[in-house]
Amino acid sequence: MNKNFYNITDYGAVGDGKTINTAAFARAIQECAQNGGGTVYVPAGIFLTASIILKSNITLYFEIGSIVKFVQDVAQYKLVQGRWEGSEQELYTPLIYGKGLENITISGRGLLDGQGEYWWQLFKNNELKHPRPRFIAFRNCDNVLIEGIRLVNSPAWTINPVECHNVTVNKVTIKNPANSPNTDGINPSSCKNVQIANCHIDVGDDCIALKSGTEDCPKFVSCENITIINCTMVHGHGGVVIGSEMSGDIRNVVISNCIFEGTDRGIRLKSRRGRGGLVEDIRVNNIIMKDVFCPIIMNLYYFCGKGGKDKRVWDKEIYPVDKSTPSFRRIHFSDITARGVCNTAVFLYGLPEMPLEEITFDNISIELAEDARPAVPAMADKIGPVVQQGFYCNNVRDIKFINVRVSGHLGPGFEIVNAEGIDFNGCKIDKIDENDPCILFDGVRNTYFSGNRQEEIKGFLKLRDSNDNGRM
Repeated sequence: MNKNFYNITDYGAVGDGKTINTAAFARAIQECAQNGGGTVYVPAGIFLTASIILKSNITLYFEIGSIVKFVQDVAQYKLVQGRWEGSEQELYTPLIYGKGLENITISGRGLLDGQGEYWWQLFKNNELKHPRPRFIAFRNCDNVLIEGIRLVNSPAWTINPVECHNVTVNKVTIKNPANSPNTDGINPSSCKNVQIANCHIDVGDDCIALKSGTEDCPKFVSCENITIINCTMVHGHGGVVIGSEMSGDIRNVVISNCIFEGTDRGIRLKSRRGRGGLVEDIRVNNIIMKDVFCPIIMNLYYFCGKGGKDKRVWDKEIYPVDKSTPSFRRIHFSDITARGVCNTAVFLYGLPEMPLEEITFDNISIELAEDARPAVPAMADKIGPVVQQGFYCNNVRDIKFINVRVSGHLGPGFEIVNAEGIDFNGCKIDKIDENDPCILFDGVRNTYFSGNRQEEIKGFLKLRDSNDNGRM
């Protein structure tokens, strides 16, 4: 027998769906670690357990036919210090957990069931003293691989590495009910060198969210060098979300070859005054979206969470720039198709003192749904509901629209407000009402037009308090 292979049944585990196997998992992991590492093996069967605590140099392998269900008893989950929604606090121990580890793998073809209904109900009834356990969470770990498994019914966030390096999540399926609270799919926070590939995610909150803590964190650690490729995402509040916990900065992100279907938002960046932090060097390409509420949002007036209703969050006047001012820059979108868009084609809203800058839309085609419903396009105060809105951009600088087509919208295809340095090249705008302009400028300086097309030349551009200074 392989001395580096540890079958949990050899340590007293019983796969009858009734026996609690927490101690058997712990014994197998302990002996594996004492002998320098190896594989802790979960065979076919139904194994009931509370938290599984990993150690370095261990592969936790779930055989096909194995089902692991996590105990529905708050008393069996100890407290650990951790980060939840951007701040440090005591949390119930994650279902699978490790801290300060290296060379850890969770793999196989098994099914892991968090049995989250128990936790969701406690949360809804306000009966929990601490935040719910995440499904898989690692802190300060290096060289982490999560591959092949299926995760269902997470009590809260499903996969949440924090301050980890060299993390790969590959071929993982995540399924949480659409109405389950805060059951995000994959949330790397303050991590470096992360690859998320070939995953299918269907959850009750954001499918993938990148974070780096809030202004309340004792230290700021960036989230950077992230690739998200070849994933399918359905339902959820957002396909891929950046923020709003971004006080430690988020940079160097590539999102490619993904399909979003029925997500609330597609690509969503969010923050607000007081949070600080910088989001920069983001590239999004080869994306197909269907029946999403709004394909692309960048919102610096996000109102959720502590302090989100303060005046400085919603105030549209200019504030002094300091370390608490968030910034989005160098963000590029290309080769994106969105059909059946339920509300707004693209919604960008920067701060007057810190515009969104260096944004590119290249080869983008967005079609608004005929039955689009009136709603507020972003989670921000003092913004009214709209319906079948095209591109809306407020407080922006150096924006390029290249080979962009928008159709099915009411009103202008592009409404640009408080902007400088706008470039339209080869765009196509399909008007519904000939009395609407294709493009509406309000407070815009320095623009350039080249090779744009429309159904009728009448009403191409309308200026309102703008100094165009551009060429057509």
